[in-house]
Amino acid sequence: MNVMVQLFASLAQAAGQRSVLLEGLPDATTADEISAAVFLRFPQLADLRASVIVAVNEEYVRGEFPVRACDEVALIPPVSGGAGAGAGAGDERFKITADVLDIQALHALVLAPAAGAVSLFVGVVRDNNLGRDVDYLEYEAYPPMAVRKMREIAQELHERWEITDVAMHHRTGRLEIGEASVAIAVASPHRKDGLEACHYAIDRLKQIVPVWKKEVWADGEHWIEGSLTPRDEASPAPDSIEAD
Repeated sequence: MNVMVQLFASLAQAAGQRSVLLEGLPDATTADEISAAVFLRFPQLADLRASVIVAVNEEYVRGEFPVRACDEVALIPPVSGGAGAGAGAGDERFKITADVLDIQALHALVLAPAAGAVSLFVGVVRDNNLGRDVDYLEYEAYPPMAVRKMREIAQELHERWEITDVAMHHRTGRLEIGEASVAIAVASPHRKDGLEACHYAIDRLKQIVPVWKKEVWADGEHWIEGSLTPRDEASPAPDSIEAD
């Protein structure tokens, strides 16, 4: 069978392309074997192999997961928490977009008569990181999977706290210093639940939503990649979250 594999962020840059067609694979090919075939094709990716997770049909999978010819397959490098344009059509609450984020519009999406508070988190681009001056950032995402994962986070929030609604928007493309890259709004009857849920939401987004950012300096650039949590790992408890 033939399988097309999508590549993102540091993988795509190192490979020099955003997808690779694997031909003549056995029908019983697993996710691990798909990954191995890609790294065999691109030996320059060897340093990234240990940190990559396979996604099939927009879900993280384990290595033994069977892959079919009709599946949508992607290799996911560690996410950076930071997100292609236009994803999320039909539900404006969860969106990946190249447009400037409209914080007031996000607030309006979740506002309701039963909400006594709307908690907002807005992440912005700063001009430095680890003692180095940053000129600007570039964000990339796997849009359909990113939106799916945003919805999963929203469901986690509803299960853990008394809230009425959630919205998450993330930008892609080039962002200048001071521009908003991500915004989360949580509406709740009481502020305590909303604030805790908003805090959890941004940390969870950094764990599982496939979004990457590249720092660009005057003399170079670098993909910022952190950790990636597979789909079946337990979510962190609310009191275990660490602040940025």
